[in-house]
Amino acid sequence: MPHAFHATRWTLVTRATGRDESARTALSELCEIYYEPVLHFIEVRSRDADRARELTHGFFEELLSRENIGSPDPSRGRFRSYLLGAVKHFLAKHHQSQLTQKRGGELEQVPLDEHIPDAADDATRFDRDWAFALIRRAHQALEAEMTASGKGELFQTLKPWLDGGPTASREAACRELGLEANALNVAIHRLRERFRAQVRSEVESTVADPTEVRAEFRYLVDVLAEHR
Repeated sequence: MPHAFHATRWTLVTRATGRDESARTALSELCEIYYEPVLHFIEVRSRDADRARELTHGFFEELLSRENIGSPDPSRGRFRSYLLGAVKHFLAKHHQSQLTQKRGGELEQVPLDEHIPDAADDATRFDRDWAFALIRRAHQALEAEMTASGKGELFQTLKPWLDGGPTASREAACRELGLEANALNVAIHRLRERFRAQVRSEVESTVADPTEVRAEFRYLVDVLAEHR
């Protein structure tokens, strides 16, 4: 059942200790879903696509090999925030390891951000990539849901109204679906509402405290709005 931990993935991870199987599965799913934002973040810093992929794989292997993430605390309230902090730590550790090798064992503490211009913009880019990954996930889940219920044609015809960009001709959609204008408007509204609910569900899976869903949802909407 692919969505068994959909609503509680991050909560399962932060509350589990040792090798709890459900938490391991939940963490693995989260890492798979949000692989791309981490890869893009590392690409900006490494400026080498092959090296970035190698480092990204190494990061997730290390993350998934941990005995546990730890108990929930404010800094771990959102998987997005936790993952960004973890990948920064991983890159800093890797950087220090390289310094050790180059200097014959002499360890020099060098903050990674000092070597990366516009570190704040870098973090904003990560949040933007994160938001896009979440939207894609919600889009795919909704498409699968509607296809399974025999509404695949309806989804394919109406999906331009989900993307926020230029939309297709309503007249053409009416002809294709055999709907009156009012019925089409209702169908678009319902699809948008279902998509919004799907996005919120995806957000919920990445926060430890349900009370943070609204704030995280609003933040991601703002991040996407700034990108347009």
